[in-house]
Amino acid sequence: MAQITEIAPDLFRITTFLEPFNLQFSQFLVRDAEPLLYHTGPRMLFPAVKEAVASLIDVRTLRWIGFSHFEADECGSLPEWQQLAPQSDAVCSVVGKLVSVDDCLALRPAKGMTDGEVLETGKYRFRFLATPHVPHCWESGLMFEETQRTLLCSDLLHQGGNVEPVTHSDVVGRCRDVLVEYQQGPLANYMPYCTLTDPTLARLAALQPKTVATMHGSVYVGDGAQALRDLASVFREVLGRA
Repeated sequence: MAQITEIAPDLFRITTFLEPFNLQFSQFLVRDAEPLLYHTGPRMLFPAVKEAVASLIDVRTLRWIGFSHFEADECGSLPEWQQLAPQSDAVCSVVGKLVSVDDCLALRPAKGMTDGEVLETGKYRFRFLATPHVPHCWESGLMFEETQRTLLCSDLLHQGGNVEPVTHSDVVGRCRDVLVEYQQGPLANYMPYCTLTDPTLARLAALQPKTVATMHGSVYVGDGAQALRDLASVFREVLGRA
């Protein structure tokens, strides 16, 4: 069963731990006039995630389905969600819409967002940030909820293990451990390091998020700007030398 934690007002973390991967997979549900689900999870998790979402809202009222990039844990069960919620539309970058989502997965044309564009769900405002290759993939983008200052950061601050839902303690060290481990095996280059990495992380830090909601691992509540600056240092150290 998925674990549900309210990490900010009306923002719920829905998490399943997959022991074979020693990894948590999280989706984030915004309960508002136009509910938004950020990350769908892969299709294998759809029944558990659907049950969790149904405990929080009428799934038929889901309006927006957002994700960072075209990957199974980001948007794998998008068609199943769109069948359940007939008014729901996918939300992604313009690049993602054009090169993958509309043709390969979505049942209806996605809302392709440009850098800086705002999606209002009612009480909450989500600013779309184009972040190509951060965390990875050409079409990558993130969302920043401006009212509560929550950054939906996808795979950034990735942590392994069945960790606590929310922490006020530093998570960058955990993330560094994962990156070092991955660089030594078949998942090397999971996170790319390129000319866009440092300026993108600096731009995210400048938003001064209070909550950094990562897909894999604990949500970090605290000085999000410092955490992102520290993450940039880890990327330079671990990935920049690869």
